[in-house]
Amino acid sequence: MDIQSKTILRNKEILAVILQGTIKEYKGYSRKEIAEFIEANSITTEKEVSPGRINTQFRGDNAEFIHLNEKTSTFDLAFRAKNPQLSTETIEINLHIDVEPQKTYKPGYPIEKRGMYYLARRLSSQLSLAMEGTDYNQLEKCYGIWLCIDDIPPEDRYSISVYETINTENTALNEVAKENYDLMTLVVIKLGNKVYNGNKEDEGYELLRFLNAIMYPHKEDFMATVSEYIDFSENEELWKEAAHMGSWAEKIHQELKEEMREEVTNEVRNELIEEVRNEVTEKMTNEITEKVTNEVTEKVMNEITEKVTNEVTEKVTNEVTEMVTNRVVEQGIQAVIQDNLEEQVPKERIVNKLQKFFALTEEKSEFYYTKFAGKVF
Repeated sequence: MDIQSKTILRNKEILAVILQGTIKEYKGYSRKEIAEFIEANSITTEKEVSPGRINTQFRGDNAEFIHLNEKTSTFDLAFRAKNPQLSTETIEINLHIDVEPQKTYKPGYPIEKRGMYYLARRLSSQLSLAMEGTDYNQLEKCYGIWLCIDDIPPEDRYSISVYETINTENTALNEVAKENYDLMTLVVIKLGNKVYNGNKEDEGYELLRFLNAIMYPHKEDFMATVSEYIDFSENEELWKEAAHMGSWAEKIHQELKEEMREEVTNEVRNELIEEVRNEVTEKMTNEITEKVTNEVTEKVMNEITEKVTNEVTEKVTNEVTEMVTNRVVEQGIQAVIQDNLEEQVPKERIVNKLQKFFALTEEKSEFYYTKFAGKVF
């Protein structure tokens, strides 16, 4: 898929749509005009897009950076295109552009750092080693356009970020022309969903909608969408390439869906088996738990009932015994008081006898004497 996407991206008609939506120097120019600005022989690859087509075999400045023992870095798609704002009838000034399709936005490092590194090398590669007589007037502006597909934060999906050099502070009387320092611009385009639901009034809508079709070519409306941007009547070979890419991507997509469907079926079956197993286990556990709970509850209730019954019985027995005892004692006290009164024994002696015979206090003896002295036994 990566190779197929890069293959179709090498066409000037495709690149023109991307440049129209990202490069400010091309603002106001049509896609056809922008396609004419691109130097067909500057794209950094020696592989022919479609064998037999005229003026489509691209050679580059230098697709690789090689100096001494430095690591080799390769551009995905680098080329030159005319800068209409600085070019004249006698002098043509170019833009050096690098288009980098990336599967992931998070490869383990900030993609923006890599983009700025590529831009710096793209700028420095325009000159040989800095030596006496090096003409820095030859340096031309560089653009890095990175198309990131996966691992995009939800809030950043389908967005365009532009990083460029600006003069933030200047105490001098004279200003330096921007084209003398604004030599590197990084554009990071983040996709992220196979479906783009943007609105026509959204900034970058046309570009994002086009890239959504190019980067996810398996959809049924692939050719219909791309045809809105490109007139295939002037490039039949490009139409064949696009149609082949769309049908090939759809076939791969269908095969992947079949594989996923089979995997999902197996997964669902395993989930059902696990679900049934869990239900059976839960039911058995509930039944066992209920049985054990009932047995334990019955045993506990019996023990509690027995304990409560014993406690109640003991308490009632003690209370009845105490009550009977008190009644008998009171009857004895009453008899003593009545007998002594019949024999005309003085009160003081009767009270003393109660204290002696019944172990009462003087106060309690006085209480009983008052209570029973006037009653007939």
